[in-house]
Amino acid sequence: MLPRSLRARLLVAFLVVVAASLGTVGVAVLFVGPGYFADAMGHLPGDPMGDAMSAATQVAFADAMRQALLAATVIAIVTAAVVSLAVAARIARPISALASAARRLAGGSYSERVPVDDPGELRELAASFNEMADSLEATERRRLQLVGDVAHELRTPLTTLDGYLEGLEDGVIEPNPETWRLLRSETGRLTRLVADLSELWRAEARQLPLTFDALDLATVAASVVERFAPLAAARDIRIELSASPAVARADRDRVAEIVDNFLSNAIRHAPDGSAIEVGTSVVGRAARVWVADRGPGLAHDQLEAVFERFYRVDPARSRAAGGSGIGLAIVRALAAAMGGRAWAESPGPGRGATFLLELPPA
Repeated sequence: MLPRSLRARLLVAFLVVVAASLGTVGVAVLFVGPGYFADAMGHLPGDPMGDAMSAATQVAFADAMRQALLAATVIAIVTAAVVSLAVAARIARPISALASAARRLAGGSYSERVPVDDPGELRELAASFNEMADSLEATERRRLQLVGDVAHELRTPLTTLDGYLEGLEDGVIEPNPETWRLLRSETGRLTRLVADLSELWRAEARQLPLTFDALDLATVAASVVERFAPLAAARDIRIELSASPAVARADRDRVAEIVDNFLSNAIRHAPDGSAIEVGTSVVGRAARVWVADRGPGLAHDQLEAVFERFYRVDPARSRAAGGSGIGLAIVRALAAAMGGRAWAESPGPGRGATFLLELPPA
């Protein structure tokens, strides 16, 4: 049974190599060497004097070789032990440090990293460990942020519900249709938030069922525009469709969900009587769809922030009027799950914004 320690295993491996080498040398010297030695001494067959000298010299040769082999064995064993310990220490030190870091990482210390200054495979192992630690730290950071965000978002509707229910219980608030409508709207808000969070989690974990087909983004954009036309017309907003054939390999329902989110946000922020442009095109080999509005626009530091969970460009807007606040986070996760990307562009505050989705070609 092999020892469990890496140092002991390396020592055993060195000793096995030494034993094999000494065995080979011993066989060669003790069984093959005497014949070559006799030839080198010039002892010819049939010469009595030569035979007597050959016997004596062969005995002396064999004794000398045995003593030399014994000395060589001792020296080789000592050398193998020293070399194996040195090599084992050189190899085992970073591995032991890696094992200690892994135990601390498993215990929740996600900031653990190991130096990447060893050669060859040890460098690759350390780099892979650090990448894993980065991923776990990012996941834990997102988890903590999500817990905080969810607690914050649930607080307002739950406080509202609790206040109204207490008022109903104490008789301070009349149980009229307006009260029931408000309570129903708050429970609906909670339901939407939970559904959106569930979809975001599944999208980021790549656990959403996706059906990939070749689809023309122009057709998808046209159907979404048609669905939102009455909502836009109520505020005298024109939706201008500029669609060119752009065939992508993607899930039709998820692409429609993304365009739906872009367009609903654009209508929500666009001024009354303005225009919203929806377009599709092929850029390079990728298929692209975009929605541009003439609303309040985005500052440079907001172009990425708008895709974060619960981010609001205007903190004064209520969730009731502005949605759950994670629609664009879902958009980015869906785009990544389909092998594409989603981003925002804006010339600056007050100059409108454009939201874009790019997908691989069919």
